[in-house]
Amino acid sequence: QVQLVESGGGLVQAGGSLRLSCAASGRTFSSLAMGWFRQAPEKEREFVAAISRSGGTTNYADSVKGRFTISRDNAKNTVYLQMNSLKPEDTALYRCAATPIPSASITARNYAYRGQGTQVTVSS
Repeated sequence: QVQLVESGGGLVQAGGSLRLSCAASGRTFSSLAMGWFRQAPEKEREFVAAISRSGGTTNYADSVKGRFTISRDNAKNTVYLQMNSLKPEDTALYRCAATPIPSASITARNYAYRGQGTQVTVSS
């Protein structure tokens, strides 16, 4: 079983930045590919970013390309999501997810493990 705990969310003005962290435990971190998903009220869950087990491959949703960066530190068992130039439409509950599939999957159903999430609110 894999446990995921997110942190770093909060309230920020449009144009600001936040860095989300997700600490993993319960399984060798380097054996997991990681992803970030978000869900706003009354909207469907949306893929945000993913990183492969090795960290060599990343994928991003078109809506965040050029503004968000996903990275991982296997020594700290942590994946990060650096979010810059935030917009009000980025407001959502952000959840990290883990999968033993090695690639940076953009498909939510490929992820067997999810955290509880951290709220990001961007004011205009």
